[in-house]
Amino acid sequence: MLDMTRLRVLAAVARHGSVTAAARALSYAQPSISHHLARLETETGSKLVQRVGRGIRLTDAGRMLAERAEEILGRLDAAEAELAAHTGLRAGRVRLAAFPSALGTFVPRAAAAFTAAHPDVELRFTEAEPPDAARLLRSGEVDVALLFTYPDTSPADDGLRRTPLLTESIYLVTPTGLPGDALADHAMRRWITGCERCRKHLVRSCAAAGFTPDIAFTTDDYVAVQALVAAGLGVTTLPALALAAQRNPSVRLVRLPDHERVINAAVHGEAPDPPATVALVEHLMQAAATALPPH
Repeated sequence: MLDMTRLRVLAAVARHGSVTAAARALSYAQPSISHHLARLETETGSKLVQRVGRGIRLTDAGRMLAERAEEILGRLDAAEAELAAHTGLRAGRVRLAAFPSALGTFVPRAAAAFTAAHPDVELRFTEAEPPDAARLLRSGEVDVALLFTYPDTSPADDGLRRTPLLTESIYLVTPTGLPGDALADHAMRRWITGCERCRKHLVRSCAAAGFTPDIAFTTDDYVAVQALVAAGLGVTTLPALALAAQRNPSVRLVRLPDHERVINAAVHGEAPDPPATVALVEHLMQAAATALPPH
């Protein structure tokens, strides 16, 4: 019988790409990761990893087993969650993955309200952009993930159950005093963008406006983005949550009509969810309802 701990180690190596990153994610020592991989190879009678320079990569057999391990561990975590649903909110823990602008706005209020209502339940946070947050959720490393989607992206078919929290506007961000209220007004300027998903949305939006943006800077730090704009190094777009978390007084904001993104709280596995998960999502809904000022 395959050992669950070793399967979790293999899945972590596949997900994070290295022994070092897997050890960090699982809070294991690196030699322990290598030991578990070696024992798993012995258990399976298959070569699962191979040395490449100073690192390793999974063999075809290793990748196949890692994919199955994700499914197995997800089902195991779902079973534990269903069992936890019968124990109430007397103890335990709940883990949340959230992107930075959510962590900088409504998540702390939701967390404070949750902790006050359920002091015996441990609440943990992980910062992660939506693709990584969704992977953490499916692998059972978190219980709730905050995700955002743009209207011009295809609906996800990833087995996650989503609860809408809020819809936020997108703003054109330019230096103070620079004219132009539409994307096309800045077609000849340099642009600044953030995460891969936001970058793709910016490129699609500019294409719809008739030009391809000259992207000169890329950073996920919305404080740095605004500082670059204020210094006259480019223009950008930012969602309302990022601006609510931190507003640079030396930038000009123009709300872009029909540009927005939707924030969801996602969970994985079949209902019923554990009471702690349900309670956290409810507190997130309440905090998100007042996260943004009226337009």
